[in-house]
Amino acid sequence: MATIGTFKATKAGGWEGRIRTLTINLRAKFVPNDDRAVDMAPAFLIFCGTSQIGAAWRRRTGGSSPRDYLSAKFEDPMLVAPVSAALFEDGDGHNATLVWNFRNGD
Repeated sequence: MATIGTFKATKAGGWEGRIRTLTINLRAKFVPNDDRAVDMAPAFLIFCGTSQIGAAWRRRTGGSSPRDYLSAKFEDPMLVAPVSAALFEDGDGHNATLVWNFRNGD
């Protein structure tokens, strides 16, 4: 997995940071989705400025040491398909790392 972003926790319960790939370099925010009508709705909406570019759902890894993370999908007009990524919170709870998820689907 390749690191494509670093984020800091916000007072509103979300994350702010920068996503960088070969073709993307943008400031992004993971904003809590306070309007979740169903359990399948995303936990966070991803914004670049005022434009929503994606969404993220709460997930948990398997194995002997499970870990919570956000499964994110976002789009860029320069790419042929949405980007799948995972936002993992660091141990301090104030920082998180966004990694590119190379597999298809969740």
